[in-house]
Amino acid sequence: MTDTPLEIFAVAPPGLEPALLPEFRALGYKDARYGPGGVTMLGSWADVWRLNLELRGATKILARIGSFRTMSLAGLDHRADEFPWDETFYSGTTVRVEATCKRSKIYHAGAAIERVERALKKHGMKPAADGEVTLKVRIEQNIVTLSVDTSGESLHKRGHKEAVGKAPIRENMAALFLQQAGYDGAEPVLDPMCGSGTFIIEAAEIAQNLQAGRSRSFAFEVLASFDEQDYKALHRSVSVVKGPARLYGSDRDQGAIKGATSNAARAGISALCDFQCKPLAELTRPDGPAGLIIVNPPYGGRIGDKKQLFALYGTMGKVLKERFKGWRVAFVTSEPGLAKATGLPLSQGPAVPHGGLKVWLFQTPPLK
Repeated sequence: MTDTPLEIFAVAPPGLEPALLPEFRALGYKDARYGPGGVTMLGSWADVWRLNLELRGATKILARIGSFRTMSLAGLDHRADEFPWDETFYSGTTVRVEATCKRSKIYHAGAAIERVERALKKHGMKPAADGEVTLKVRIEQNIVTLSVDTSGESLHKRGHKEAVGKAPIRENMAALFLQQAGYDGAEPVLDPMCGSGTFIIEAAEIAQNLQAGRSRSFAFEVLASFDEQDYKALHRSVSVVKGPARLYGSDRDQGAIKGATSNAARAGISALCDFQCKPLAELTRPDGPAGLIIVNPPYGGRIGDKKQLFALYGTMGKVLKERFKGWRVAFVTSEPGLAKATGLPLSQGPAVPHGGLKVWLFQTPPLK
């Protein structure tokens, strides 16, 4: 079963699809291609397991288990009845069925779900709203595509984070923004508004080449294709992480620093991280070479009023220009006007939907 050829689709945050592709290249998947919504490749079930375990930027890994053409609900009934469900699901597995219909004779997603659920029942599976695994049925231009969500919970949930900041950035987005900012794991990183420590912890894990999903379970573990011994062989042994610290997080909120410190400890990378409670105005340059400053500061739709935010961004720009010559700066905001208020020489990345807003990653060259 692990050698069965599959079309594998890694879902990426919209706008960040190109930033996910280098992760595939680093894993040796040279034929992977990005497009709207994510990255596609052909591979085996073992590749599905590996991608879930390794990828930092993906949201989900979908395995496309089949497709067929049909023009009617009766046709869907027939083809779903004939489909070899037992190659994917054990009898008794609880399955959540989701459907979308676009430009097709079948236009009612609820009716499509009913037909597929009926077929699954005939094959011994148990359709359920809270199923162990989700089957996605996409009907577009009369082609039915069946995909299994092999991840389960979103992949940004690494499994070792408990404390969450006031306006957190998801771990997979943080990893992709780090990649866009040119971070390769070798240089120091500083986040002066670190919250629960997401950027710093992701940077530390990248520096140590740790597997993103090492602390969690996945939906593929209940599928018929799963082989526990082969999957365990994909795990790299984790050695004790040793300092000195080269990843620096600070925040004016003592509670945030306490949470970030705890999160880093659960991730096993505390030795690389230095978290301190201090306001932006007291920020100092760490000893050693220049590196990357990356920030997810407050912005209008999330926290605070705009007048205070313009002052905050102005302070951030002034502090960084005066004290961090040679360092690059990258920060996320939904307000180009706030970015301009920093006075930094900025380039603007593609728009990325986040929390009901559009955000951009703004970057500088090394500060002079």
